[in-house]
Parts: sequence; structure tokens; C-alpha cells
Amino acid sequence: MRIERVHVPERLGTRGAAHFERYVELMREVEADLWGNDDLTQDARTVLPRFRSGYVRRIPLLALDGDDAVGAAVVEWEAGDDAETAIVYAVVPAAQRRRGIGSWLLAECERIALDAGRRVLISWSDHPASTLELGGPRLAASVGDAVVPAADPRAAFFTRHGYALGQIERMSVLDLAGVAVPEPEPVPGYRLVTWIGHAPDELVDAYAAAKTRMALDVPAADLTIDPEHWDAARVRTFEAQRRESGDGLLVAAAVADDGDVAGYTELELPHDKACAYQGDTLVVAAHRGRGLGMRVKQANHRALAEHAPERTRIYTWNADENEHMLAINIALGFRTAAYSAAWQRRVEAGGGHGRADDVSPTRAGAAGSAGSGATSGS
Repeated sequence: MRIERVHVPERLGTRGAAHFERYVELMREVEADLWGNDDLTQDARTVLPRFRSGYVRRIPLLALDGDDAVGAAVVEWEAGDDAETAIVYAVVPAAQRRRGIGSWLLAECERIALDAGRRVLISWSDHPASTLELGGPRLAASVGDAVVPAADPRAAFFTRHGYALGQIERMSVLDLAGVAVPEPEPVPGYRLVTWIGHAPDELVDAYAAAKTRMALDVPAADLTIDPEHWDAARVRTFEAQRRESGDGLLVAAAVADDGDVAGYTELELPHDKACAYQGDTLVVAAHRGRGLGMRVKQANHRALAEHAPERTRIYTWNADENEHMLAINIALGFRTAAYSAAWQRRVEAGGGHGRADDVSPTRAGAAGSAGSGATSGS
């Protein structure tokens, strides 16, 4: 048995793309098994462009037993000099668990991250509603009311490997079938602007400035969140990657009279699904208290009904302590379907890489699923 770094191909369907395609497929299999459907899975066409980003470094891994793929993982981090965190994900299919594969993959992810100078390691575990009824002690973050059972194999995996529960997010779903979304009421000093896939040239700099604030302004509980440096070039790269993947992007923004993007929200439209994923939602701190969060969401829901009426489900993720955004989503009709737990481990210089002496499933990561992110404020 061995772990291999997966070559990121220039294009799919070639001989050199076979391992990458198997990596994505294994991620999809584990995610579909967890949820019982493929709403939150992503195919190789969607995933590949993300691995060619110059702004985020991503390294995919496969665990192989002979020629059989028995586990997959990914390590990713912001490329900025001021970044200190790395995201580590590992997944193992149900038939391969209890063999030490998950721990082995996690240890390799940690080694890669630490060798790259990242000392804060973050991962996730998803907890569908059916798993939250397990008996015994509960685990909670320092803020918020949500808890996850300590006996859940996903939670137990991370605690055994020295990770602390840093934050819990609610995953909620909105059913838009037959719902008429009201037109947002105007707010003096602001105008609502929507676009599909390409920010207007006159707004791209202001949009980039707002996206930079996303990682800084959203609730983070006990997590360490690296800054993300956005400019017009990064926005255009982000948009180009969406087009290459075949996925759509709807954006609604509240633009202040001085031209600043005071708030915005994004809906991601996966090319092979009948649903939408809520991406960023942010109201810049200086513009809060005016109802802009509700209004940009209403505007984007109306845009979705106009441009993609077949997409009647929206998935969103919110920090459990983010009471204001949760209240907006509840008012819009979102209902909680699961929790996502964010786990963090800080390794001092010279610290070890972890041990491969146990195994349990961990969450399919951003490379293979829609998933939650540490900077989710949606």
C-alpha cells in the first residue's frame, strides 16, 4: 500500500488524467454515500480548474492498494506570505475503513503542510441530522449553541489526532419550488446590481475589495483564518475558472453612492445539478444595520428564478454563532439539515506530523464536494 501525489492534468480524458479522475471519483463516492444523494458532489470538470489556481496551492493524494484506490486526500493553502494555515481533508470509502488508511492520509497531509511552513491545520466533518441523535457526551465550540456527539466516528477521529473543535456551522436548505420571492425594498444611499459570471468593469475593484473583507469580517469562533488578498486580476481568474468548469455564478451586490460594494452574495450553479450552492455573503462592517444582507439575497434569489428556474434547492452554510445571518436565512425559508464541524490543530515549530495508528472517515474536502469553508458567511 502506498500514497501517491496525484498529477494535475492539463485536460481530462487523457491517459495522464486517469489518476486525477479516479481521485475525484472517490471523493464523489464518499460524499454521495454520506448524504444519500449527489447534490453535494462535484465532477472532475468542476474540480480541475481549481487546481491550476496561482492563488491557492492544492495537492491531491491517493492511497493505493496495488492498483485499487482505497482513500483520497487534499492539502490546500493560501499562497500569500502572511498565510499560516493549511486545509487538510482525507476520505476513505466505507469498505476500506478500520485499516489505518484515514490516519495515514491525514499524517501525510500534515507533513506536506508543515514542510510548507503552515503551522495551523484545519479540517471538517459533516454530521447529517440522522447522526446527531447518538447518545453520550456532546462537543461544542466556544460560541454558538450547536453540538455534535463525541461518539460520532468523525468527531472521534479528530479528537484522537489532537484536533480541537473550533467552530460548528449549520448546513441549511431552501426549497424554492412555488415560492415567489418579493422584490427587495430600496435602501437610501444604495443601489442593487446583479450580474452573471462577470463583474461589471466599473465594479470589479470594489467587488475585489469586498471579497478581501470576507475572510476578515465573518465570525470565526476559535479558528485561525488567513487573509485572502483579492484584486481585479484574482476576480477575473475566479470567474474564468467558473466558466471553464461549466458552472454558473450569480452575484448580487449593494453598491453605495460612492461606488463601494457595501455587501454582496454569490450563488454557485453546478453544471450537472438541479440545485445551487450559496457562496459568499457579506455586508461590510461599516454598512451593517441597514438590511442590505436580506436585500442582496432577495435580489439573487429573484435572479435565480429568472435565469435558472429549474434549480429549486439552495444549500447554505453558516457559523452557528452568526445569529444575524441565520435570522435572515430562516426568514427566507431555510431549514437546518446538518452540522459541519471545523477542527483545528496548531503545531509548534519542530512538532510532529501525527501517527498512522487508527482510522475513521473524514470529510470529503473542497476538491471533491461543495462543502463548507472556514470563511463561510452565507
